[in-house]
Amino acid sequence: MPLHGSVVPVDALSGSDRDRMFAILTDHFEGVSRPMFLRDLREKQWAIILRTSTTEKIVGFSTQTLLSTTVSGRPVQALFSGDTIVDRQHWGDTELVRVWGEFALQLADEQPDRPLYWFLISMGYKTYRFLPLFFYEFYPRHDVPTPRSEQEILDAVASARYPTDYAPQSGVITPTDCRVCLRRGIADIEPHRLRDPHIRFFVEKNPGHSEGEELACIAPLCRENLKPRAHAIIGRHIDQPSGA
Repeated sequence: MPLHGSVVPVDALSGSDRDRMFAILTDHFEGVSRPMFLRDLREKQWAIILRTSTTEKIVGFSTQTLLSTTVSGRPVQALFSGDTIVDRQHWGDTELVRVWGEFALQLADEQPDRPLYWFLISMGYKTYRFLPLFFYEFYPRHDVPTPRSEQEILDAVASARYPTDYAPQSGVITPTDCRVCLRRGIADIEPHRLRDPHIRFFVEKNPGHSEGEELACIAPLCRENLKPRAHAIIGRHIDQPSGA
């Protein structure tokens, strides 16, 4: 069943939209309460909504917001992806990647003189795996140490968003108020998956992932940092900056 996605301001989401989003979230995560979900949603600016083309039923979403901070006297912005989930029957569909990529690069085009990063927090290996799949440069990673300049940016963004939960020494966010965990069967790591160096690194870097701990990650958001696979999915929309 084909999907179509759109970027919707959070304020424009209807009550039924929020109900459906919460239902999807609780199908995939343990420990989520409705007040927690609504509080997190209020902190975001946009939601990427996936619907079926036939019934218009919401089958996935990803919340987004822009974070701003200063690093060594330089203003830095990061697109933060919050709650992100797609119904199991649509795993493997690339519509979320397409819409998110088009949206992210549009933001990058609007401020060409200011660096923009993707700030991603990974509770499951599938989320972390998006980084090596679609980006040339991202951190942290198994094959190269994180450059000091990028580490400073990652620490600044993560500390600003999670001042009491982020540990710069480990790069891990450990929730202190409430633990939310992936349900069994969502991102279980079978032994054979550890042959993948990216997954093995994720497990070593974030040993508490099954208890709801999340690894803080960044990737520069620009066209040059996207791999051919990402360009192919996003398609013609990323060929030229807006107005070019």
